[in-house]
Amino acid sequence: MSRQGWEQSEFPILCETCLGPNPYIRMTKENYGKECKICNRPFSVFRWNPGAGMRFKKTEICQTCAKIKNVCQTCVLDLEYSLPVQVRDSILGTNDDVPKSDVNREYFVQNLESKLGSDSLISYGKSPSAAKEILKKMSRNGEEPYYKRNKAHICTFFLRGDCTRGDECPYRHEEKPENGLENQNIKDRYAGVNDPVALKMLNRKDMKMAPPEDKSIMSLCVTGIDPEITQQDLKDHFYIFGEIKSIIPITKTKCAFINFATRESAEIAMEKSYNNLKIKGHDLKVQWGKSKPIGMAKTDGGNAAMGGAVGQAPVTLDQMLNLPVPPPPPGLGKLYYPSADPNYLGTAGNKPL
Repeated sequence: MSRQGWEQSEFPILCETCLGPNPYIRMTKENYGKECKICNRPFSVFRWNPGAGMRFKKTEICQTCAKIKNVCQTCVLDLEYSLPVQVRDSILGTNDDVPKSDVNREYFVQNLESKLGSDSLISYGKSPSAAKEILKKMSRNGEEPYYKRNKAHICTFFLRGDCTRGDECPYRHEEKPENGLENQNIKDRYAGVNDPVALKMLNRKDMKMAPPEDKSIMSLCVTGIDPEITQQDLKDHFYIFGEIKSIIPITKTKCAFINFATRESAEIAMEKSYNNLKIKGHDLKVQWGKSKPIGMAKTDGGNAAMGGAVGQAPVTLDQMLNLPVPPPPPGLGKLYYPSADPNYLGTAGNKPL
C-alpha cells in the first residue's frame, strides 16, 4: 500500500468510559504505529492510562473506520448509546454497505476518508423514536460511565498458581468468571455479527418481553410510578389494548398491577409498552406479573392481591396500613398512657400525690 493512504490524526475518537475520569490525562502518540484491525491501514496510535488501578489503553482501529460505524476507536462500542454495534443495528433496523472482503473494504475506506470529514454514516435522526427509546433504556449513558471496564486483566500466572509478584503484580488476582464472553473478536464486534456481548443483551431483552407459559397470568406490573401519576392516567394508556378488570396501585413500592380480562389483551399491551411507556414525563418499566401462589388462587385475599376479588373493589396496601385501632378489652373503659392522662397535666386542679 502506498504511504499516501495512511492515516494521521491529532486526537483520537473515544467514548467517555475509555477516556477515564481524569480531565488532565496524558497521552502518547505514535504516527503510523500500527495497522488498523479492520482495514489494515497504518494509523496514528494513541496510548494512555485512564486512572489509578486501571490498565493502559490504546486505539485499535483507525478514525475512518470509527466514523463509518460511529464507534469508539478503542472499545468499538457505539458513541451515542455505548452499546455493541449488533444491538444498535438490530433495534434500529439499519444495514451498512461496508464490504466484507479485505480488498474491497480497503478500497471502500480510502474513498470514504475524504468525504466523511467529521460526520458518520450512521444517522439517528431518521430512526424511529420507539427504537431510540429502547436503545436509551438499554444503554448506560443515563448513569455514571462504567469505568470497571478499564480494570486490569486477570493474571494468567495466578490462574495457573505460578504468579510470584504478589501485590506488585499489575494484573488482577481473581478467578476468571465463566459467563460465555471469553471469545470476543474485534472484527465481529465491528461488523455486528456473532458478538457474544450483543447476543447476551438481546437475549435478556427478549426474555423480559416473552409471555410466561402460565396462561392464567393476565396482569402486568408497572414500576417507577411517580406520585403525580394517577390510576386514571394508567387506565388512559392501557384501555386501548383491551378490557381492564382492575388497576391496583401500591404507593409504598411505586408500582401498580394492570389486570386484563383476556391474555391476548395483556400480550398486546406488553408488546406495545415494553421500553416504550412514558406518562407525564416519567419513564416507566413494564414486566409480566407472577402466577398466584398455591392455596391463594381461590380465596378472596388471593384474588385481591393478584387482581381484586370478583364483585367488589380490591383493597389496596395503603388502606390496609390505615385500618382503625382495635377497641380496648371490655370493662377497662378508655385507656390512657401516663403522659396522656389529664390528671397529670400541669394545668390540672387536683393532681394525685
